[in-house]
Parts: sequence; C-alpha cells; structure tokens
Amino acid sequence: MNLTIIIIILCVAVAAVLIAVFLVFGRSEANFKFDIGGNGPKASGGSDTSAETTTQGRLVGQAVVTGGIFTVLLGKLWSMQLLSSDEYTQQAESNRTRTVSVPAPRGRILDRNGREIVANRSSLTVLAEADVADDDIEVTLIGNLIGMPALAVKRKVEDSSAGAQSLRPVSVDVSRRVVAFLGEHPTVFPGVSVDQRTQRSYPYGSLAAHVVGYTGTVTSEQLNSTDSSDEGAVHYSSGDTVGQSGVELEYESVLQGVAGEQTVYVDADGNVLDYSTYVEPRSGSDVILTLDADIQQAAEESIVKVVEYQKKAGYSAMGACAVAIDCTNGEVIAMASYPTYNPSVFVGGISTSDWETLQSEASNYPLMNRAIAGQYPSGSIIKSLTTLAALSNGIATASSSWYCTGWWTGFGDDYPMKCWWTTGHGEMNLVTGITYSCDVVFYEIGKGFYYDQNNPEGMQETFRKFGLGSLTGIDLPSEAQGRVPDAEWKWSYWSSATDEQRTWQGGDNCNLAIGQGDLLVTCMQMVDAYAGIANRGPIYKPHVLKSVKSGTGSGTVIDYSPEVIINADEDSANLDIVDEGLSGVVYQESVTQAAHWTNLDVSVRGKTGTAEQTSVGEPVGWFMAFVPAENPKYVVGANVDRVLSGASSGMYIVRDIIGAIYGQPDDQPYDTTNVDR
Repeated sequence: MNLTIIIIILCVAVAAVLIAVFLVFGRSEANFKFDIGGNGPKASGGSDTSAETTTQGRLVGQAVVTGGIFTVLLGKLWSMQLLSSDEYTQQAESNRTRTVSVPAPRGRILDRNGREIVANRSSLTVLAEADVADDDIEVTLIGNLIGMPALAVKRKVEDSSAGAQSLRPVSVDVSRRVVAFLGEHPTVFPGVSVDQRTQRSYPYGSLAAHVVGYTGTVTSEQLNSTDSSDEGAVHYSSGDTVGQSGVELEYESVLQGVAGEQTVYVDADGNVLDYSTYVEPRSGSDVILTLDADIQQAAEESIVKVVEYQKKAGYSAMGACAVAIDCTNGEVIAMASYPTYNPSVFVGGISTSDWETLQSEASNYPLMNRAIAGQYPSGSIIKSLTTLAALSNGIATASSSWYCTGWWTGFGDDYPMKCWWTTGHGEMNLVTGITYSCDVVFYEIGKGFYYDQNNPEGMQETFRKFGLGSLTGIDLPSEAQGRVPDAEWKWSYWSSATDEQRTWQGGDNCNLAIGQGDLLVTCMQMVDAYAGIANRGPIYKPHVLKSVKSGTGSGTVIDYSPEVIINADEDSANLDIVDEGLSGVVYQESVTQAAHWTNLDVSVRGKTGTAEQTSVGEPVGWFMAFVPAENPKYVVGANVDRVLSGASSGMYIVRDIIGAIYGQPDDQPYDTTNVDR
C-alpha cells in the first residue's frame, strides 16, 4: 500500500478519535443541578471549580487544538501529495542530480584551398575529482608523476570554475607512460582519471598567427555576455575555452560548438555517486579564410629574411608587416606581422612568464597585429593621393613644373625645408615628382593648399575620401583608425600650448603633403587606398572570411558577399598621371631597383616611402604596389620599422609576395644602400 495513503488513514483515525472524545466529554451538563424533589433544572450560578469539571474542560480544549493541527497537516499533506507532487518530485530529483558540461570541439580554420591552419587533435588529459585536493599525499604523488609542483596541482584541483561536480583538468597532453602508471595503480590515485579531449593544433606552426588568433579560458566579460538576449548570442559556462583574438574571437559564434551534458547522481555533500544520461557535444563549424597558405608563408618568410638582413647591415628593424589583397573583391590573401608568436603556447593555459614576454616592450609586443593596429607616418607613398588632391582642386595641372635645388624656402628664408635628395632633382613635374619622390614638388602643393581660399583642406578631404583616418571595417578585432590631422584637430590636441603653436601653419601642410608630421596610417588603410587607385574608384571592404562550412556534407552555410565601401571617384586623366608616375618608380628611377621587377612577366605599379618617426628616432620604410598594371588584380603593401628606406626593405617583401602569387621568385640580391624615399 502507498505510504501516502497509510499516512492519510492514520491521520483520519486520530481525528475520528478526537471527535469522539469531544462528543462524549464535550457535551457534559455538569454546570446544571437537578432538584431531586422533582423541580425543574436550574443553573447553580457561579463557576464550577471541581476537579472533574476542570479536567473535562482541559480535555475539550486539547481536543480542539489537536484537531485543528491535524486538520492543517492533512490539508498540507493533501496539497503536497496530490496538488504539488510533480513539483516536489522534480526538486527532490534536482537535489540528487547535477548536470556536468562536456566541452565541444571547436570548428577548424582553413585556408582558401582547404588546408588546415588551425585544427583539433586528441589530447590525453589527467582529471581529478574535487576531494583529491584534501589529500596532500595524493596531490604530491600526482605532481611527481606528471612533473608539476604539488602546489600547482592543488590549485588546479581546487579550481571549480567549470562547476562543483566537474572533473578538474590537472594536465593536458600527458604521456602514455603517465596513463599506464595511473591505470596500474588505481588505489594509489583514487578520484584521478584520464580522459581523451581535444586541443587546438597548428599544423603550420605560427603561420598567420595574428589572423587566426588564439584561444583561452572564458573571461568574466565574456561570461557576463551570456546574459545577452540577442538572437544567436553564444552562452558560456565557467571554464569554457573561447576565442581571445583574431578569427578565433571574431567568428567565435560559429567556431564555438554546443557543449554536451552528463547527468550525475550526487549525495548530500555533492560527491558523485553514479552517472546517468549523456548528451553528445556538437562541434563548431569550420571557417574557410581568404588566405592562401603558400602566399602567407612567403610573406612571413620574406619579412624574417629582410629583417635579419637589415640587422646585419646595422639597422635595428624592430617590426614589420605586409598585406596582400584581391582588389576586385577585398579578399585578404596574405597578412603578416613581425614579431610573431605561436598560438600553441596558449593550449592548456599559458604560463605567467610566457604571457609577460608576449606583452612586453622588450619583445616589441608580439601579440600586436601591425598590419591593422600599427599606426605610422606614411612617408612618400602618400604622394599619389597628394597628386590627386592637387589636380582635383586646381592647385596643379598636368603641365605644372618646379625646380628642385635640394632645398625649399617657399615660406621665406627663415623657414627652409630640404628635399630628401639634397643635391636637387632639377626640373620636376607631377609625374617625375612621384617617380623620383621629389619633396619640393609636394611642398609646393602643400603651400598651394595653405593659401587656397576656397578649399584649404583639400588634401585632407582627398585622404579621407580614400579611407584614411577611418576604420576599413576588416573582420578582425583591434583595428586602429589612424589620423588625418587638420586645423581643428591641432587646435584641440595642443590645448596646453600657445595660440600660435596651436594654429595650423604652412609647414603643417607641407609635412602632410609628403606623409610626415602628425599623419598616421595603417598598412591595411594604405593597401585599400592603392586599391582605389588601381580600381579607379571602387574600394572593397577587406575581409578574411570566405565561407563557413556546413556541419554535414561539403557545402557551406555562409558565403561572404563582397561589398564596395568607398567609391573614390577621380578624373581618369588625373589617375593616368599618377599611374605614369608609379610606373616610373618601378622601372625608371633606379637600375638596381628596376632589376627586381623586370624579371617578372607581369607589369607593376608601385611607390616607395620612408617616413621619419620622431618618437622612435628611426625611419619606417614602405612600399605599395598593384599588379597587373593594365588590369589590376592584387594590391600588396609592406613596411619595416627602423630601417634606412622603403626601397631597401619594404620593396623586397612586396616583390617576394608578388613572386609567390605568380610563381616567379626574385633572383636579385638585396641592397641596403638604396635610399630612395
């Protein structure tokens, strides 16, 4: 018989007895007296305080109180057992069961040809139950076995971030020897087990590290984002591995899988007693990038080669970056940054010393993606845009000419400015001004804008029209905006200076015209700007995502759609002048320089640049190019920090990347004495 029915019957029986007692004793007429002589009954008056009367009264009161209590209990019991039985059953079940999250493998990251840049591999992981931390001897034995300090083992076992009942990862990628020893001595290591889990692997090592990024344990900010009600938002649990930079962070929502669930039975102290239902985890989706692993590798190897060569020549060459895009759709086919790092150091948790090294100035910030976050003065690669600004605003024409003596005193003898070629270029026009990078030509343009009453900031407007001073919108985190300085900016920025110092001067215009002064750009911005020149207007949003693979079959669920973000419309005749000047840079300016390009089957347009960095004290060398010249398909740009010039540094990197694209490597030697600016 059901226990609930038995309890109800007993309660009813007790209530019946109490009612009977009340009926027998509660209706006593002790308060009335009868006259034996036959007279009618009459009240005796006053209170009857006899022992019999008092006992009966107390019994009646007790019966009433007890009956009331049982009535309440019966009502509550009826409510609990009949009305709320399902609810209490669920509560009881939840008190004895817990749901433990089972990590899901992340999606892979592939290059445009399907090669794995980031994959997953099986990893033997030592796990421990929470109460292992209370056994100092076992903790010490585990540490000795896996080669970890006992204190570190204890801290890992005490880490409950993944849930109170979850097994605590102690060490990943343990050897088969460790696994065998644990299996042979189960009584020595109670509560310790080995599980096969997945970890990130990098078949190409550090290749494209700044693009793909790295993973780590979910941060408090990311954990708080699980409260978001946005549709499609990723919801995290403590201890989850999530993307922290690059594509891993940008496309976290598709790379992150759906965790599985393991239901376990626990006792009152939360100790696991048994295991129940299990839901398999579902891995994340694979992401296909626009990168080409071969071209990416060529870019990274070239940077290292050029940097090492520069250092041998006596230059510090602290940092460098390169970007190559398909200018017809914005696809990034290579993006490299130096110094770099290997994302594998983050697998299983990065050590404090490694993290400090990656963050330190002494290491030159290896985690920084200089291609999108490094901000530099542009140097002479800006002169193409300066030329377009001068032509479109009437400051100069195709027939304008100037004479370069190596020095310029356009604002008076008290304010001399020199050309980088101090012996002078002689007679110059816009085409030769670009080809030989003559500063005097562009000082004259800067002066012309300074005295222009109609549009004194025409240069700034042209620079911004080509995307400078604003984000490109590339699908990678931490992009820098750069800066196009003007009179308003200078007045605000130098707020503590005198009015004269805060006022925009003619010299500011001249510096801006040659890419010096307060102008700051990123390599990605300048590649985009040259894409506008190559395309004669349209600039596509740069992107590294090509598609997201379907979870089943070989199809895709997302395909990136190219998007024109800027239409830098310029007169075709003006662009012809710039194109002629850029051709001269590659094939006419220097025989030594031209030798690196005449060995290509395709024609190239390009520009060198060398910018002084006042905060660093050493120049940054640039080179920008697009190919084929007749029908541009690719734009490639590079810079190297703290070198002699762009012609002796950045140009070689760009040449190597273009050589990788067309399968025609450069066979000419380096020359660090080329000081073309």
